[in-house]
Amino acid sequence: MVVLQFFIVQKLSILFIMVFEILLFLFSLIIIQYRVEQFIYKRVQKIYKDVSILDIEDLDKNTITSNMETLSKNVKRFAENKRLEIENLKVREDYRREFLGNVSHELKTPLFTVQSYLLTLLEGAIDDKDVRIKYLERANSGVERLNHIVKDLDMISKLEIGDLSINYQRFNILNLIENVFDLLEIEAKKRIVSLSFSQVYETPIIVNADKNRIQQVLINLVANSIYYGKTNGTTLVSVKFYKSSKVIISVIDNGSGIESEKISRLFERFYRVDKSRSRNQGGTGLGLSIVKHIIEAHNEEVFVDSKLNKGSTFSFTLQNV
Repeated sequence: MVVLQFFIVQKLSILFIMVFEILLFLFSLIIIQYRVEQFIYKRVQKIYKDVSILDIEDLDKNTITSNMETLSKNVKRFAENKRLEIENLKVREDYRREFLGNVSHELKTPLFTVQSYLLTLLEGAIDDKDVRIKYLERANSGVERLNHIVKDLDMISKLEIGDLSINYQRFNILNLIENVFDLLEIEAKKRIVSLSFSQVYETPIIVNADKNRIQQVLINLVANSIYYGKTNGTTLVSVKFYKSSKVIISVIDNGSGIESEKISRLFERFYRVDKSRSRNQGGTGLGLSIVKHIIEAHNEEVFVDSKLNKGSTFSFTLQNV
């Protein structure tokens, strides 16, 4: 009996020691895990502090782990996000540099024109009446071009920051298109371009939009179709019902068209498909950019479809009522 009791006590002692050792091992493992995580966190935190492009607020202590594979994935993901941010900043910097260069170039040409004519007058040409009138008229044209550029830039800036109010009203889009045809009739006759609707419309088509802004959109698109279309060509304007409670207005020409790789840049400020022709026509290079911003300010869409040597179609949607 005594031997049996001794045997049981011995077994219990061994069992207790084993349980104690297991608990001690688990406790030690937890302590070591905690210490390792603290060590890694402090080292990574120091890296964040040492590298100026890393933001210490982006470091989440809960993501720090002794699992090096997980840590490596987190660091790679962070590095990829930062790389994308840097690339985005570079793209913006390139755009800013290109934009400033374009503005400088666009302003320099009319400024040089005005300055050269005024200097010629100051150097003695002012005494000749015919030369004086001609040079003053040309200088005035240069000032008007500068004024157009500044006005267009001001409008784009206001549209981008949402500072240009959109005054919604209901109006017949067909009547507005006819008014634009009348305004551009002389320019169309110069290039022998016919302006007309794509079909006969027997009933009014009412839209809800800012009438003055949409007129500006139509003037820009129809004028472009005249200037970039071929001589003795045609410009058709189509109005069709589009999806639910919308219409789509399309300006269609049979001109030279646009190369596919250039279409994506058409709405950039100062971008020109044909730089020499656009400047000769007195364009600012801001017309399509203004079109895009006005349509987007209406929460609508603008589309381009063009085929080289066949013509182009510029379309935009409006709310139908």
